[in-house]
Amino acid sequence: MSTTIDLNADLGETTAGNPVADDAAMLTMVSSANVATGFHAGDPHSIAGTLGDAARAGVVVGAHPAYNDPVAFGRRFVDYAPAELADEVLYQIGALDALARAQGTKVSYVKPHGALYNTIVHHPAHAQAVIDAIKAFGDLPVMLLPGGVAVDIAEKAGLRVIREAFADRGYNPDGTLVSRREPNAILHDPAQVAERVLQVAATGSVTAIDGSELKVAAESVCVHGDSPGSVELTRSIVARLAEEGIEIRSVL
Repeated sequence: MSTTIDLNADLGETTAGNPVADDAAMLTMVSSANVATGFHAGDPHSIAGTLGDAARAGVVVGAHPAYNDPVAFGRRFVDYAPAELADEVLYQIGALDALARAQGTKVSYVKPHGALYNTIVHHPAHAQAVIDAIKAFGDLPVMLLPGGVAVDIAEKAGLRVIREAFADRGYNPDGTLVSRREPNAILHDPAQVAERVLQVAATGSVTAIDGSELKVAAESVCVHGDSPGSVELTRSIVARLAEEGIEIRSVL
């Protein structure tokens, strides 16, 4: 049983005053915040507010770059030329870091969002573009799904990889995430979500939708801020971990 675990959430996705998550509440419970960079959601003023709240809460900030697809919330594949994708990811990291520093914090890692995150599990060219962008910014750690090609590319490039599991997402037997278009993609039951996080901490594994056990060896677990009932889900995780004496703490 691990005595600590990093709990991260995707935040900063308010656009034009329309929130999709209660960022302030989530920041009282998580240890790392994957903050949107404006390409799938978020606007500069709202993002700055989330960054300021994170700084005051002592929560570590990561950049959450995406394909430039706000209509679909960054959840569709975009067939970028790799050089173009690298420039857009670098742009997003740099813009977020500028806002973060103005709020008294900084970008400490990168976690790709949505379709970009899932694509670089199996798409070498886009994975290389993302890693090239991170290297161009400055060798930040990168948070990734275990087992994908992006993990190998990042480690060969000398980047620290933070392997991640998901508290509130269904897993296919091959270790990929169930598509949001399919049944069983999202876990809604607070007790089930809390037990998933405890399973990661205790055994380094998650249970797939067919009942098989997948080894993930994750250092960090994500709970989505924009999921229905995310605050309640996160509270259940915090309470369950406290029962077991497991501290929520950033890996950085």
